[in-house]
Formats: sequence, structure tokens, C-alpha cells
Amino acid sequence: MKKQLIAGTMAVGLLLTGASPSLANTSVAPVSPIDLSSMDLETALMMVQQQRANLLESQLKGQVDAIQARNAQVAELNTQLGALQVAKSQAQANKDEKKVTELDTQIQMLKSQIDAINSSQQMDMLRMQSLTNKRNEAFEVMTNFIKKMSDSRSSILGNMR
Repeated sequence: MKKQLIAGTMAVGLLLTGASPSLANTSVAPVSPIDLSSMDLETALMMVQQQRANLLESQLKGQVDAIQARNAQVAELNTQLGALQVAKSQAQANKDEKKVTELDTQIQMLKSQIDAINSSQQMDMLRMQSLTNKRNEAFEVMTNFIKKMSDSRSSILGNMR
């Protein structure tokens, strides 16, 4: 009964302190259940924290992949923008005003696409920073827990002598 209560508390803690749904990457696998009935308290707490850290790590990896994909998309649009600007300068040299106007329209469309992607990129960076902070917090909680359990064991052994 006590282990079930602890497991329920840890599961709720994992959900509350883990990555929020607004930050979750949809490509991340759901949290798999842990059978805590055959584990001692220390192992159970460690497993929950380790699973939390792994989940945050995979979400962070997904976020980094999304940022890299957007960077590649911006690079491609910048290449296209450069080609259009070269074509515009050639049209200006040939005094083809109709072509220059058409190229100006295309250039403005590309610039607006690049601006939209850059705006999304800023939001992605904020999400990545939040995930990084949560991942670091998860590892900190895990190491603090290990240290406290080690200190407790040392204290118990010291009291037995």
C-alpha cells in the first residue's frame, strides 16, 4: 500500500515537474509505466527521476532538430533571395521595368517568409531554453537525491559503530 502511494505521488510529481504539454514535442514517445512494486524506495525514486530526465532529453533533441530544420529552410530562402537580387540587377541593367517590378514582388514575398520563419525560430529557442532548464533541474534533483541517500547510509553506518 505504501509503495503504491509513493508511486502515485511520484507519477504526479513527474507529470507536474516534467515538460509541460505546451513544450512537448509530438514525436516523443509517451512515458512508459514503471513497476515499482518490486523496488525499494531509493530505486523507485531514482527510476522515476531517470525516466523524467530521459523524457526531457528526447524532447530537447526533438527541439534541436526542429531548429536545425528551420535554419536549413532559412538558408535555402536566403539562397533564393540572392538569386532574385542578381536577376533584378540584371533586369535593371537591361532597363526591363516590368521584370524589375515582378522580381521586387518575389523578393518581398521571400523576405516576408524569412521574417516569419525567424519569428518562429525565436519561439523555438525559448522552448529549447525552457527544456534545457528543466533537464538540468531533473539531473540536479537526481544527483541531490543520490547524495542524500549516500549521506543517510553513512550516518546509519556511523551510528552502528
